[in-house]
Formats: sequence, C-alpha cells, structure tokens
Amino acid sequence: MSRSVDPTFSEDDKVLEEMGYVPSFKREFSNLATISFAFSIMGLCSSVATTFNTPLLMGGPASVTWCWIIGACMCFTLGTSIAEIVSAFPTCGGTYTATAQLCPPRQRALLGWIVGWLKLLGQLCGLCSTEIGLANMIWAAVVISKDGQYVVTHGMTVGLFVALLVLNGLLNCLATRGLALFTNVFVFVNLGTTIIALFIIIVLLAMTPRSEMHPASYVFGSAGLVNQTGGWNDGLAFLFGLLSVQWMGYDGTAHVSEEVRRAAYAAPSAIFIATIGTGLLGWVFNIVAVLCSGPLEQLPGPSGSAFLQIMVLRIGKPGALFLWTFVCLTVFFCCQSSVQACSRMMYAFSRDHGLPDRGYFGKISSRMSTPLRAVCFTTGLAILPGLLELASPIAANAVFALCAIALDSSYIIPIILRRIYRNHPEVVFKPGPFYMGDGVLGWAVNLTCTFWTTFVCIIFCIPTERPVTRLNMNYASV
Repeated sequence: MSRSVDPTFSEDDKVLEEMGYVPSFKREFSNLATISFAFSIMGLCSSVATTFNTPLLMGGPASVTWCWIIGACMCFTLGTSIAEIVSAFPTCGGTYTATAQLCPPRQRALLGWIVGWLKLLGQLCGLCSTEIGLANMIWAAVVISKDGQYVVTHGMTVGLFVALLVLNGLLNCLATRGLALFTNVFVFVNLGTTIIALFIIIVLLAMTPRSEMHPASYVFGSAGLVNQTGGWNDGLAFLFGLLSVQWMGYDGTAHVSEEVRRAAYAAPSAIFIATIGTGLLGWVFNIVAVLCSGPLEQLPGPSGSAFLQIMVLRIGKPGALFLWTFVCLTVFFCCQSSVQACSRMMYAFSRDHGLPDRGYFGKISSRMSTPLRAVCFTTGLAILPGLLELASPIAANAVFALCAIALDSSYIIPIILRRIYRNHPEVVFKPGPFYMGDGVLGWAVNLTCTFWTTFVCIIFCIPTERPVTRLNMNYASV
C-alpha cells in the first residue's frame, strides 16, 4: 500500500523523517500483535519460572512475595517514563535514539554511544539469560520425568542453550510479514498461557491440603525471611530477590515501532499494559507458589527448579510436566521476541555508526525486508556470555544481573536528560500522545524510577554468597 494512499503510514513515516531517518521497514504489526510482543518481552512465565530460585534461596519465601510487588510498583514508574519517551520518539533505536534527541548537539555522540552500548550489552545478556533459563527448564523436566535419576552436565545445558538460540535466530530471518504472522499466532499462545497461569494458580490451591498451606507469617512475615547467603545480613539477603522482577525489557516494543502501525500510540500503550499485567498477575503467581511450596529444605529438589518441584509436589508428575510444556513454550516465544528486539537495536546502532563496522550491520535485506546481518550477528554474540555456564551456574547468574544493570541504566539516562535540558534552546522535546506532563505527576514518576534504578544497580553488583570465591563471584560488577 503506497504512503500517498494510506495516511496512517504517512504520519508514522513523517515522524521518522523529522528525526532524520528514512523509513526502511514494512509496517506489518497490528496493535494486538504489538501488545503480545510486549507481554512476551516482559515474560510473566519466563520471569517467574527462571528466577524463582533466586529470591527463594537467598532471602526466603517472604523475599519472593515482597520483592516482586515492591519491584513491580517501582518498575511501573520506569515503564511509564519509558512509554512517554517512546511515544515521542517511535523508532527502532528506542531509548538510544531518544537520547540523541534529548541532549544538545555537542553531547549527542558521546551520550548516544554510551546508551547504545549499554542497551546492546543489556539486551544480549537478557537474551542469553532467557535462553539459559529455558535450557535449564527443559532439562529440569527431563530430570523429573526420570524420577531424579538423570544427571545433567554443564556441557549439556550449554549445548541445548546454543541450539535454542540458533533456532530463534533462524526464525527471525523470516520476512517482516512472516514475523508479524508468527507474532499474531503467538497472541493466542500468550492468551492461552495466561489462562494456563491462572489454571496453575487454581490447581495449586485446590490440590494443596489446607493443613499443608503455609501461614501468612511465612508468606508475608518474618517467618518467611530465611537468610541462605552464608554471611550477608538479612536485609541484603532479602533485597537480592529484586532480580526476579527487575529482569525485564521495558522498551522492547520500541525496537519494532518502525514495523508497527500508529507506533506513537501502539508502542507506549503496549508497554503500559504489559507492565501492569505482568506485575499484578506475577505477584499472585508468586504468592500462590510460596503458599503451596511445602518444606523449604526440599527445594529446589533434584530438578534444580523450585517452581517445577512445587508443581510436581501438588499436581503430580504427569500434570506438572504437561503444564510445564506450555510454560517452556512461552519462554521460547519470549526468546524469539528478544532476538527480534536486540537485532533491531543492533541495526539502528550500526545505521547511526555507533558500531565500528562502517554500517555493515545497518542494512536491510531487499528480499526479506529484515536486517538479516544484524540478526545473525546478534545470535552469535549472545552465545558468548552463556559460556559462563561451563564455569559455574552461580557465575552464570551474573548474566541475569548484568542484563538488569545495563538495561535499567540505559533507560534512566534519557529520562534524566529530558528533565535537565527541558529548557535548553538546542533541545526540542515534542511530546507524543502518551504524556504525563511537566507537573507533579511527571516529575514524581521520573525521579522515583531514577533513584530506584540507581539503588538496584548497586544491589545487583554485590556477590550473592559469602565467602566470595572465583566460582560464586558476581562478575556483573566487573
């Protein structure tokens, strides 16, 4: 459909041209597909299933419950602030492109370079950690099916991780229309998995005898604060649980905004809806899992996955494995969306000469209308951090922490710049449809997310166990 005929396309492309970009993608994503994409990036099931062990085995059950809702509330301020910026600058560069627009010309190169590299680092680590989590989930199911009589080596985990990542990379080589169709199909998978999540909640409550449910003091109170860090104080052990909710990509939808119709409306709306939905449903999910978790000393069990072990305990092996299949499928689609978002960021960064590649990865395939070079390069790079799993699973946890640190840091820089240079003569911020204004609400939300992000980035640099050795060191700080 020509741009002269379709006014929606013309308006979207006009915004890009005002920022100095030539429209390169076909806009094949519907609003529903965009929201589904955002939910898959946020990853309700992937976030809970792959990071449930961290708060449970560091600060105890109460850490699982409270860290999720506290973090979700703070993440809502961050997601809202990002949605406001994405609405004003709906490009595939996301907050990286916005940074260049929100500072004086003499600072654009440096700040854009910093945010661009933080984004790439965070997205690559996010993709890597999700794929590692999926590999561990699949092997956990195998161990459960063999009644614990099966040994999974680090090499087997890494091998499956690489295979899954390559498969996601190959699927992302589809043309934009194919990716949009794939995402539209996933809308129903996503909705189905949300129903599955609710079903898991109901079944866990129904199958757990009242006498075996933990009391409120265990789920919400001091009885649930169990320090298992080996030396850190209780407060710090509790705060380590924040990783479970901070490990999400808020502006993932922005990276496909050049493939979305009415991007200035659709992209921020998807971020806003997905942040609320993931936060609230995830909290209920965690509360029920802790309520029905059984003895803490029996977790995470032979499978290494505390969440799967709880399902097996209450639902039985056949039912648990059946439901676990859908959870794994959701995580796979989360990885699929992560490859797409990261490759678009790689494309945008190369297009703007942020990479030392002379624009090699900033090219669109004329046949597929997708950045094939960026997809292949992203897939290859994401394998490298996963090799830490060969050294130690604890060391590999640094990849999760690094994802949160790098991404959250890249988010708050444009938020800060918008406030610092709001009256600068060389900086023009034209609000999009999603706008909180310059009053108390906007300032409060922006300041809250900035201070919160700074706080959690410090927490995530601290080793989670003592005494600190080369095997349990948190290499995210390095």
